[in-house]
Amino acid sequence: MPFNPFTIDLPVREIIPAVREHLLAQNTLIVNAPPGAGKSTLLPLALLDEAWLQGQKIIMLEPRRLAAKTIAERLAQLLGEEVGQTVGYRIRFETRISERTRIEVVTEGILTRMIHSDRSLTGVGIVIFDEFHERSIHADLAMALSREAQHTLRPDLRILVMSATLDMPQLTSLLKAPVAQSMGRQYPIETIYTGDADDRMLPELTAKVVQQAAKEQQGDILVFLPGENDIRKVEELLRRQLRGVAIHPLFGMLPFNKQYAAIMPDRNGKRKVVLATSIAETSLTIEGISVVVDTGFGKTSRFDAKSGLSRLETVRISKDAADQRAGRAGRLGPGTAYRMWSKTTHERMAPHRTPEILEADLSSLVLDMAQWGIMDIRGLTWLNPPPRAALQYATDMLHQLQALEHGRITEHGKKMHALPCHPRIAHMLLKAEEADQVALASDIAAILEERDPLDRNAGIDINLRIEALRRYRKEQGQGKRFGKIEKVARSYRSLFSIEPDNSPYDEFETGVLLAHCYPERIAYARPGNNAQFQLANGKYASAGHRDDLAHEPWLAIAHLHAGGSDNPGRVFLASPLNPKDLAPLVKQQESYHWDVNDGELTATLDTRIGSIVLQSKPLPPPDEKHRLPAISEAIKVEGEHLLDFNEEVTQWQHRVLSLRKWRPQESWPDVSTSTLLMTNWDWLRPYLPDIEAPDELMEIELLPILQQYLDEEKLAQLEVLAPAALPLPDGSTIELQYQPDGSQPKLEIRLQDILSWQEQPHVAAGEIAVELHLLTPDLKLITTVSDLASFWKGNYRVIKRQLEAVFPEVKWERGE
Repeated sequence: MPFNPFTIDLPVREIIPAVREHLLAQNTLIVNAPPGAGKSTLLPLALLDEAWLQGQKIIMLEPRRLAAKTIAERLAQLLGEEVGQTVGYRIRFETRISERTRIEVVTEGILTRMIHSDRSLTGVGIVIFDEFHERSIHADLAMALSREAQHTLRPDLRILVMSATLDMPQLTSLLKAPVAQSMGRQYPIETIYTGDADDRMLPELTAKVVQQAAKEQQGDILVFLPGENDIRKVEELLRRQLRGVAIHPLFGMLPFNKQYAAIMPDRNGKRKVVLATSIAETSLTIEGISVVVDTGFGKTSRFDAKSGLSRLETVRISKDAADQRAGRAGRLGPGTAYRMWSKTTHERMAPHRTPEILEADLSSLVLDMAQWGIMDIRGLTWLNPPPRAALQYATDMLHQLQALEHGRITEHGKKMHALPCHPRIAHMLLKAEEADQVALASDIAAILEERDPLDRNAGIDINLRIEALRRYRKEQGQGKRFGKIEKVARSYRSLFSIEPDNSPYDEFETGVLLAHCYPERIAYARPGNNAQFQLANGKYASAGHRDDLAHEPWLAIAHLHAGGSDNPGRVFLASPLNPKDLAPLVKQQESYHWDVNDGELTATLDTRIGSIVLQSKPLPPPDEKHRLPAISEAIKVEGEHLLDFNEEVTQWQHRVLSLRKWRPQESWPDVSTSTLLMTNWDWLRPYLPDIEAPDELMEIELLPILQQYLDEEKLAQLEVLAPAALPLPDGSTIELQYQPDGSQPKLEIRLQDILSWQEQPHVAAGEIAVELHLLTPDLKLITTVSDLASFWKGNYRVIKRQLEAVFPEVKWERGE
């Protein structure tokens, strides 16, 4: 008997007829429904017997493995079946499907591989993108590829985009799709702002707010924290401070059985406190939650194209993420959300989260596109086109890893793409296979992918981790840390059909394998600089002076944190290298240099590994055809000082970058100085032929050139959404100061000039408040204000009396 979705009392059932009607008439639809409406549960089942599906499969994408497994189990339960029958799932290293399976719940990277193996997605009738608002790079890529398949090969392929929070006009315009909206059943939520928390004491302050919430409210409590370390600290504090309460951590690296324990009711009926990362923002339903405590922070991986490194940073979340977190308290009944920040800080928060594609490492994406045969990546239909600088870095790196040649995928690159891992890891594994060292490479890959199993006091030598892992296997030891690593290593060994190896090995072999993985991080000890190394990419890094590897002449570095402009990076994982093993990497090349002091063009014949010059011989004066590329290379390194990035230019950059952060759905370009310098050949080349001396670069007017990054429509939007100045009542204007990180713009203004203002000025169509820096008549700072209405009712009365005594000639009464 077919499943009847109308027997389940969930709000989304009201739009099932409209969804069916839309998908019968067209191939793309957007469903907007709040958390708890039942879109992930009912809609896939409601479409299972549609005529246009004709026995084909439904593929539903979930951003996280726990959500994929949980939803698959819920769908199977509604059908009265086991997972793997009508409903199954596929996640990394785990599959539960059968020949009967018609609904596959998969994580996003799985769909990308499905499309690569079959571009037309034969046997798939519809692809459902769940929780699309999270805007992971895998979801954006899967969407671009699915749209490409739909446009070129499968016009009958349906695409259904589902989310609780989406910028609907942008998405509907791009996809040219209608919207089916369910209002859901969101119960009222009381919001309590506890004041701004010092992130240096976040665990202690969080535990305090949780205790307050436990006393003041009934029901289970969901706490949002940035990462595992914070969760563990809060867990330790609460176990001492809260009695009779079940405390459950919930984060991505936690074993699945413990994740399930966190989302299910407590077995002993105890009140529950769930300490979670942003994993709990997704379609997971955590039973019993009526109280949310939100720290307001999350973790994000940000890629720096200039340094080539990704950093996991703790950042302030956006307003839409805060709203979705708070919404978890109102899914079962009236709830309460404690926000560990102030109303003023809330005004400063970005309206939307930044799509991952704008900040992530794009090497896997570029390899995916090369496998697809697409060279013009930005020509696809993207919600946000990938940044040019990050694309260029990824392309260059893949050429270095032999995955690409002249922009096209090589046979080696196809083998790399076939492996379910980062291109760097894939390249290392394939090189290890050639040298009969896959067992060692599998151990290295697992250690690189998982959390460091040893503490920082153990030193930076990765070989200590490998030896500990092999002891763990040999002795069948206990422990979560090495258990996770061994599980990943076992998965890699199974790909190559090899047995584990616990025997001793040469640590220099580890160095060579790491050099294959990170060729640009081969590092040479700097003479006279103890524990400092120059990397092949030209950067510098340091190890601790007391570390066992500090005095090695050569290192292969795996993990490091990028340093600032004046400080070297910090090495966290590395292996010693034997210089003899580097012979295949040594190259001779002619290098051309444009002296940024006198403009002289010179040439050398360099023997080098990357940027590490082992030997350099001068060559005769080079041909003038090398001048422009040499100038461009010099600008990449020194351009911030060579070009006239004046206040007008930098403010224009900050305005565009602010909109890029505030309104990521609108595809504002990356015009940061670092990106502009990296890509200067693209936009500055026409102005270089006339340059003879370095100081002539300062004469180039950058603003008119950079404005060409925006079309006429975007230039007009810039003036409306991020105006350079605000009008004053007397008809004059006053300049705003936009910030490079997209934080609140500032306005320095005399207090007497705004006495007639009632409300705080805003930009970005009213989404971002301008922070007022109020000045005395002689231009000294009085205070900063982000809520003008509250200021007039409160602090102004005190300030007014002080100002009247010092500046009696000014009328300080407000004309209300």
